[in-house]
Amino acid sequence: MARSALLNIMVNAALKAGKGLIRDFGEVENLQVSRKGPADFVSVADKRAEKVIRDELMKARPTYSFLMEEGGEITGTDGMHRWIIDPIDGTTNFLHAIPIFAVAIALERNDEIVASVIYNPVMDELYTAEKGNGAWQNNRRLRVASRKHLADALVVTGINSQGRALDALQLRQLAHITPAVAGIRRSGSISIDLAWLASGRFDGVWEAGLKPWDVAPGLLLVREAGGFVSDYAGGNDAVAKGEVVAGNEHIHAALLKSIKSVA
Repeated sequence: MARSALLNIMVNAALKAGKGLIRDFGEVENLQVSRKGPADFVSVADKRAEKVIRDELMKARPTYSFLMEEGGEITGTDGMHRWIIDPIDGTTNFLHAIPIFAVAIALERNDEIVASVIYNPVMDELYTAEKGNGAWQNNRRLRVASRKHLADALVVTGINSQGRALDALQLRQLAHITPAVAGIRRSGSISIDLAWLASGRFDGVWEAGLKPWDVAPGLLLVREAGGFVSDYAGGNDAVAKGEVVAGNEHIHAALLKSIKSVA
C-alpha cells in the first residue's frame, strides 16, 4: 500500500515507541512477581513512549498542535492540525502483562480525523487509515464483517463497574444486549476493539466515558473499512462526547436501537 508522507511520519513514531514498549513489557512480566509490583514502572513507560512519539512528530511537523493522554495540550502555530496521542491504550492490560494494548495516534485537520495509526507491538499488528484511502492491517486491506443480525454478532464493550452512574447505565445496557448477541467480549483497549472491528474480528462496539485519544484513532479505521461510528444519539460527536457505537450498517443500527432503549 502507498502511504502519504504524513502517515509515514505517524507510522515511524508508533513503531519507534513500540520498540521501547516491547522492552518495557518484558520488564513488566518480571515485575509481576516482585514485591514492589509494576505500577510505578508502567507509569514511566507510558510517559517515555509518549515522549518518543511527541519528539518524532514535532521534529517532522513542528507547527502542529498536540493533545496527549499524559502530556495534555500543546498549542501549535499551524492553526489547522492536531496530533491526538495515547501512548499505551490498554494500560491496565500492560500493567498485568497482558499483550493486548496499543500505541494510538490520530491526526486531526480542521476538527476532522484524516489519518490514524494503531500499533500493537507485541502482536506486531499495525493498523493504518487515511481519509479516502481505506483501512489497512500491515499490507492487507480491511473490511468490516458482513453479518446482518445481532444474534450472529460478536460484540465488545468496556465496563469498569466501579460504582459510577455511567457504569450502572452500562451494566443495564449489558444486561439488555447480552441475550440478543452471539457473545460479549471486553479486551481492555478501545483502540484494539475498533481495529479488530475494522478487520472483521468483532461485529460491534459500544462504550462511553472515553477520551478523545481513545476514540479518534479507531474511528477513522472503522469508517475507512466500511463501517459506521456514532455517539449514543446516533450523531457524529463520538470524539467530543466520548461515546462510541460502531459496526457495519446493520449491526450499528441494531446496536444503537438497543442502547437507546435502555435508560
